[in-house]
Amino acid sequence: MKYNYYFILGSVLLLASCSQKAEEKSSLVYPVTHKVDTVDVYFGTEVPDPYRWLENDTAKATADWVTAQNEVTFGYLNSITFRDAVRKRLDELQNYERISAPVKRGDYYYFSKNSGLQNHNVQYRKRGEDSEEEVFLDPNTFSEDGTTSLAGMFFSQDGSLLTILIQEGGSDWRKAVTMNAEDKTIIGDTLYDLKFTGISWKGNEGFYYSRYDNPKGNQLFSRVNYNKVCFHKLNTPQSSDKIIYDGGLQNPQRRAGAYLTEDERYLVLTTSVSTTGNELYIRDLADPKGTFIPAVTNFENNHSVIDNDGTRLIIRTNLNAPNGRIVEVDVKNPAPENWKDIISEAEEPIQSVSTAGHKLFVGYLKDAKSQIKQYSNKGNLEREIELPGIGSAGGFGGKWEDTDVYYTFTSFTYPPTIFKYNISSGKSTEYRRPQVGFNPEDYETKQIFYTSKDGTRIPMFIVYKKGIERNGKNPAWLYAYGGFNISQTPSFSASRIVWLENGGVYALPNLRGGGEYGKKWHDAGTKMNKQNVFDDFIAAGEYLIAEKYTSSEKLAIAGGSNGGLLVGATMTQRPDLAKVAFPAVGVMDMLRYHKFTVGAAWAYDYGMADDSKEMFEYLRNYSPVHALKPGVAYPATLVTTADHDDRVVPAHSFKFAATLQENHSGNNPVLIRVDVKSGHGSSNLSKALDATADQYSFAWYNMGVVPPLAKGDM
Repeated sequence: MKYNYYFILGSVLLLASCSQKAEEKSSLVYPVTHKVDTVDVYFGTEVPDPYRWLENDTAKATADWVTAQNEVTFGYLNSITFRDAVRKRLDELQNYERISAPVKRGDYYYFSKNSGLQNHNVQYRKRGEDSEEEVFLDPNTFSEDGTTSLAGMFFSQDGSLLTILIQEGGSDWRKAVTMNAEDKTIIGDTLYDLKFTGISWKGNEGFYYSRYDNPKGNQLFSRVNYNKVCFHKLNTPQSSDKIIYDGGLQNPQRRAGAYLTEDERYLVLTTSVSTTGNELYIRDLADPKGTFIPAVTNFENNHSVIDNDGTRLIIRTNLNAPNGRIVEVDVKNPAPENWKDIISEAEEPIQSVSTAGHKLFVGYLKDAKSQIKQYSNKGNLEREIELPGIGSAGGFGGKWEDTDVYYTFTSFTYPPTIFKYNISSGKSTEYRRPQVGFNPEDYETKQIFYTSKDGTRIPMFIVYKKGIERNGKNPAWLYAYGGFNISQTPSFSASRIVWLENGGVYALPNLRGGGEYGKKWHDAGTKMNKQNVFDDFIAAGEYLIAEKYTSSEKLAIAGGSNGGLLVGATMTQRPDLAKVAFPAVGVMDMLRYHKFTVGAAWAYDYGMADDSKEMFEYLRNYSPVHALKPGVAYPATLVTTADHDDRVVPAHSFKFAATLQENHSGNNPVLIRVDVKSGHGSSNLSKALDATADQYSFAWYNMGVVPPLAKGDM
């Protein structure tokens, strides 16, 4: 079949001023996307799929289409006169030293540092807290174009050996390299075809990891065969690795992982078929003839072994406790009927659990804000840890022998600051605070609660520069996620300050589908309840407009991945709500998402079109690709994706953009920006700043706003 989709750009108007009317902004000529006569039948209903050919992301025809689309998109973006000023200001604010909390491994403290604008954080180490630091690994040297990065470092218990995971071009695939930590010499062969795995060392003999068989060709129907958990013995080829668990071809969607307890006696195996719920098995490695003992053999809830004290296992679970609880059980009889609560379910959901110094540090969420409590490993509450303010805290992990741990605290205008915490006294001492070129006192954060369509009370953070008038004229950025039990909590972004300092409002609602209020909140935004998520987001926008933080003409809606789906569904259901839409790496074809890479694992949240006629009709109703209608004026839209995204494959965004350009009526531009050598996120800092500059410029321009930085008023 010959694809006749080449186009004539003609003369693209160079857009010189935001004072131009909307009618003058859209003299764009989009690439003509060829259509095919592909039709699927679901329960007797025919569903055309005219852009099916774009799913073949390795085909020359698709590559040519991407090139043509990018020519139009970057021609438009480059013509926005203040775009370079936006990019420059992003560099200025991002150019500050950033350091991670140190972790002790063997004789060294390891930490990452970025001098400011380095594409990747550099790994450092020092023998003592006050000793000279040295560069340990610099991922900026991994590739000439800066798109290869360090995706993880995993040390043996004594810290003498480590395995690093390497990511190329933003892909989810990893390769593993093992090193001697002291002299950084490489040991043995490189391991390949790793995906969604950790590394768990057994002494200095070798380590457990999980792998797939790498798919060949394009990503369609490449369900990565099946998952295996293996043990790699050092200085042996990967082909001889011992298979510990094999899902088998009869369970192609089952994923597995394995890790050891700190004393390395017990091997914990988890298996899952979705992003929610897992089986749990335990194996006593002290018994040469030991096999895996089943603890939980269904996928209805989430469970993990967080520590052990001899034969006593400590397990985190949400079985019979939607907000989570911590239980103990003897390893010989680990079934749930033998579990005993040591930390019972609370009103606030458990967000995290870490261990150090034979203590349990349990992170709770109170209306999407962190609370950290310290317990003995018997479950006795010792104290609530005093945090610097309202925000997000993480860390508190260490070894049994540690007397101090580190944690990081951050909020919207509070850059990530590291604290050293003494376990016995409960005293926190500031360890490292970054110096960012802005004044936090110039900004205000408030948390409000608004009412969704069905009366549900939804929290939302709103951030803005002090002194702005609530007159409906402020550009506002409404961002959300709403899925997969993921909680959206306060965090700092230097890039976001650029939006705020130029008079913008930033709003983050905690939609159903997330984990902010536990499993019930998550389930209220899944499957046949998914519309609740879109209703919550729409109601957030309506609140900002009603309270005059902004207006429809000054509102941008944004989200990525599942949040990209959120934006796609919102702009198709309420095209009048916002002036600008940014669906990023979104799940846009809800009838076929499960046919790509690991897509079937998302079925707990979405359901599948093959499940039932009711599920098919529900999905088709909100699926962004299928919900677009001819003759509708949609918001100014910049769809973003990347050529190496093998999680939410770019075909979702390709098909959505092609359908949007076909159906859109009106003068708003509807464009797609395809990044190269990036994946589900930007593969380096420079690419991330480029993307942000394009989004901010696109938003301000289409809102008719000239940001102060463009006028030299900063």
